[in-house]
Amino acid sequence: MKITILTVGKIKERFFRDAIDEYSKRLGKYCTLEIKEVSDEKTAESMSAAEEKQVKDKEGSRLLKYIKEGDYVITLEIEGVNLDSPSLADKINKLCISGKSSITFIIGGSLGLSDEIKDLADYKLSFSKMTFPHQLMRVILLEQLYRSFRIINNEPYHK
Repeated sequence: MKITILTVGKIKERFFRDAIDEYSKRLGKYCTLEIKEVSDEKTAESMSAAEEKQVKDKEGSRLLKYIKEGDYVITLEIEGVNLDSPSLADKINKLCISGKSSITFIIGGSLGLSDEIKDLADYKLSFSKMTFPHQLMRVILLEQLYRSFRIINNEPYHK
């Protein structure tokens, strides 16, 4: 199984990088993991809806370059489906069983994802109705992927 995480923006904080490195290392036992970062656009404090759309569209076109045909695309969106950890594990396991060998998770920038990226999604996943910084969301996603593979393999995990 190949897991790709496409994300807008770089990780600047060392503590986030350390957590990402740790979960990436742990996931190596279960899957091939690739993290692709695209640059984010500068955003002003107050932007019009048209300016926000323009930012999301620019970031979206950068993400599009990394989405391959045949990838099962899961976007992280507030409006997506909320799953508990066992249900996410079940979703990933069913994708593996059904022959999907490549799953791409997409994390947007500070303004979210472009409509074009959202329309490409095979599945829209939400971790919460709350908004999280994309750096923290990457750590949370990696931890949940690690937990999912532990569940799939009937290995103990913290409940």
